Amino acid sequence: MTEATLARAQAGDGEAFRELIDPYRRELLAHCYRILGSVQDAEDVLQEALLAAWSSIGRFDGRSPRAWLYRIATNRCLNYLRGESRRPQPAGPQPAGPPDQGASRTGRARSDDPWWLEPYPGDLDDLAPGPEAQYDARESIALSFVAGLQHLPPQQRAVLVLRDVIGFSAAQAADILGTTQAAVNSALIRARSGLRPDPDPHDVPLPKSPAEAAIVDRFVSAFERFDLDELVALLTADARLTMPPEPLEHRGPQPIAGFLVEAHLGQELKFLPTRANGQPALVMYLPDPSASIWRACGLIVLALRGSQVQSLTRFADLGLLARFGFPRTLPRD
Repeated sequence: MTEATLARAQAGDGEAFRELIDPYRRELLAHCYRILGSVQDAEDVLQEALLAAWSSIGRFDGRSPRAWLYRIATNRCLNYLRGESRRPQPAGPQPAGPPDQGASRTGRARSDDPWWLEPYPGDLDDLAPGPEAQYDARESIALSFVAGLQHLPPQQRAVLVLRDVIGFSAAQAADILGTTQAAVNSALIRARSGLRPDPDPHDVPLPKSPAEAAIVDRFVSAFERFDLDELVALLTADARLTMPPEPLEHRGPQPIAGFLVEAHLGQELKFLPTRANGQPALVMYLPDPSASIWRACGLIVLALRGSQVQSLTRFADLGLLARFGFPRTLPRD
């Protein structure tokens, strides 16, 4: 950013303002998404934040536009979370009894994933965190990490993202949040202890590697052939299948494989590969019985561990597909 660009923006030049903010727009969207867990919410809140930045550009002193934009975006996220609309509401009737009752017998249990969780299109490999960050770009956008963040109180969530994901110093985070360094450090300790650990990142195949592709290919082949034994072999012993916003999940290789096969047995399946949250994902299509087309029926995000699939998260909201560049229908050859 040059002083001339800032001066033009402060004089009301919209093009200069876009030149000022565009280098940060993508990382700000990812930041809002981590805090909110929903791409739609993140887009809406970021738009509000950028409008607020435009309206206050005349008071910006020109120092660190990145920190200035993070301050506005973070506080807009926190304001949003204080609203009634973001208080978790179940997607449907909750199962009776303790969360794990019957899980060992049927593989079905109550899911603790947030009902508003949405997948984030693509990867963030080009976003380098600061020197104080505790997570790399791949770890910090993983679906399980974002889901885990949603269980933290909003202030702790914001502190952990600013410090351990973005890599701001304690002083910078305190300035962004309008609080003290002592308060930031205290919130960070509580946030770290409250965040459930993710799998060892060293046991996850490298993104877009031959090893990753081989696991995904095996999964697609087994699913298309409804090969129950192969699906069971591909799933880790602690595998989970969740389907936000549904309140139930399936646990264990046999229950998950059985559910997938039973739900689609006898149907022709078509899978198109994509990436979500830096992980392999599949857009699933089924044939239309009355027309020569394929109809999309959802998006499946895979989390891998070693040479197996550790979790599957299935999203049935077809409105998500446009963000990934996929149509709802395809012609059948």
